[in-house]
Amino acid sequence: MAKQLLIDAYRGKRTERVPWVPYAGVHAAYLIGEKADKYLQNPDLIAKGVLFAAERYKADGIPLVFDLSVEAISMGCQAKWVPDNPPSVVSHPLQDKSLKDANLKIPTAKDGRWPVIVEAGKKVMAKKGDWVLMGLFCGPLTLASHLRGVKIFTDVYKNKPLAKEIIDFAGKVGAESARIYRDIGCEIIAIVDPVASQIKPETFREFVTPACQEAIKVIHDAGLTSSFFICGDATKVLEEVCQVGTHGFAIDEQLNLNYVRDLAVKYGLGFGGNLKLTLALSLGIINPKEDAIVSLAAGGYTGYTFAPG
Repeated sequence: MAKQLLIDAYRGKRTERVPWVPYAGVHAAYLIGEKADKYLQNPDLIAKGVLFAAERYKADGIPLVFDLSVEAISMGCQAKWVPDNPPSVVSHPLQDKSLKDANLKIPTAKDGRWPVIVEAGKKVMAKKGDWVLMGLFCGPLTLASHLRGVKIFTDVYKNKPLAKEIIDFAGKVGAESARIYRDIGCEIIAIVDPVASQIKPETFREFVTPACQEAIKVIHDAGLTSSFFICGDATKVLEEVCQVGTHGFAIDEQLNLNYVRDLAVKYGLGFGGNLKLTLALSLGIINPKEDAIVSLAAGGYTGYTFAPG
């Protein structure tokens, strides 16, 4: 029942208990005694780590990978690999070139890092229990920032045609990522766009919302469950997140969960968070157990998934 429980919560339904999703990411590498850079380039290690983390934490769902560099690297962006984190994108092909001049192509399941992830996903699907394998892909504004660099954040105000071209292209890349995760068998597929909290609501509506629609259609046409993950203090754009078209959304520790809950209930959406990743889990300034109790009390039983914020 754990799998259906999580899907119901992500779709805004009432559940008999609150489901739980640890965003293990490269922590799964740590759990099996491997370095992140080696782990993320080896399908056997990814599968081992995901399966181990799901069992260790008694998860109702877990991401296959939590790495927002996959699409960019698969299009030729250079990255810095480190032993304790996902790789970071360090080159931006559209910084001084147009899309046409850069000759960027939408990566398929056969390009870049995707073959490793696809193989890992198939291995996990063959062995996993009654829990959800989640596919997370880079959202359009975040991917546009990988491709264009920080210029994209002024482009959305000063060079809107260029910004739209790049962000729409990033949205098409995301739609292909959704197809790849669909074909792996992931039951929940999420758009992860952390930097979307840094723009104005009207800018979100103008650029991010339309760029997400093709990917959302891919997910929904397959009968799967969708979500939109956002980071930072996204209070000012949370209404836009609720209207983007996904079944639900997830937030980080900077948001007030009571406000998040009320907005999710208003729109009939699922919502996830708000175990404090920094203050509780990393620094221990707040007692993790007490933090969990507070979040569970605020979240309630309708559409809520307990997860790190």
